[in-house]
Amino acid sequence: MATVQVGQFNTLKVSRKVDFGFYLDDEAEGILLPKRFAPRTLRIGDELKVFIYHDSDNRLVATTQQPKAVVGEIVRMKAVAVTKQGAFLDWGLMKDLFVPKSQQLGGMREGVEYLVKLYIDEMTGRVAATEKIESQLSNDELTVKEKDIVDLVAYRPTELGYMMIVNGRHTGLLHNNEIFTQLQPGDRHTGFVKTILAGNKIDLVLGKPGFQKVEDEAGKILRLLQENNGYLPYHDKSDPQEIYDFFGMSKKTFKMTTGNLYKQKKIAFTKTGIQQIED
Repeated sequence: MATVQVGQFNTLKVSRKVDFGFYLDDEAEGILLPKRFAPRTLRIGDELKVFIYHDSDNRLVATTQQPKAVVGEIVRMKAVAVTKQGAFLDWGLMKDLFVPKSQQLGGMREGVEYLVKLYIDEMTGRVAATEKIESQLSNDELTVKEKDIVDLVAYRPTELGYMMIVNGRHTGLLHNNEIFTQLQPGDRHTGFVKTILAGNKIDLVLGKPGFQKVEDEAGKILRLLQENNGYLPYHDKSDPQEIYDFFGMSKKTFKMTTGNLYKQKKIAFTKTGIQQIED
């Protein structure tokens, strides 16, 4: 079983076919891929990428369905049922994801979304979820450095801004003056490490650093200009929120990017917006 990772995607070979599906080679008795999840063209000997988890009878089963998260990931999910033992979340699979009562912060309610992390329960070997995320995050030994591009998950608001989970391992702060959109726990963004302060405290910024960011955003602005007949009614006096809503970037980035495009003679500034210059 060492070759199969529960709660993850695995590429396995089809070993035999039965009336109700296919068995995939796990170097043991095989893992069932139910017929309804098997591609019509699947044959014995083919390799297939599948997600592995336990069914209701505690048997390993494969699926080609796409779960909302795999083990180790942090995601927001909706509770679809609550029992005395725990709650069940909509995982995007035939079987819901269990959150033991001991892994809940204040009790879950049906229909409410919660931020959880997926893990393997040591007693059962099954995939489960926990709300107790903070104890699994640490900045004691950082695996990031300044200017690194990182994956961010919105964690919780603070007086200074929004606490973010960095690469699923650390915490960092996105300051209020760097927030240009509404954030909700579980929202995913790409950002970069702006500064690492004393005590391994991380300051974050959304997007990509430096000229790499400007170059990426330049392509977006040129594309939007082409889609709008070469003109957009946005300029350095436009409201920051309006710029973010339309372009998905801060006003500072917008001004840097349009300034760069102007120097390259790709756009011209007008009294009411920006105009694309034809080659």
